[in-house]
Amino acid sequence: MTTPWPEMMRLAAGFGMRPEAFWRLSLKEWRMLTERPEVVGPMGRGVLEQMTERWPD
Repeated sequence: MTTPWPEMMRLAAGFGMRPEAFWRLSLKEWRMLTERPEVVGPMGRGVLEQMTERWPD
């Protein structure tokens, strides 16, 4: 698999990142910047009831 450098650099430029900052990033930092956050569904009623019992204020 080839690394998509041009695509990655265009995305970084879209973030306003200068090339020297792009090349200083570790792979872990790049992933943190570009991965979508995990989508979490709404809290269920059971979880809400457990929380209200545990923290009744």
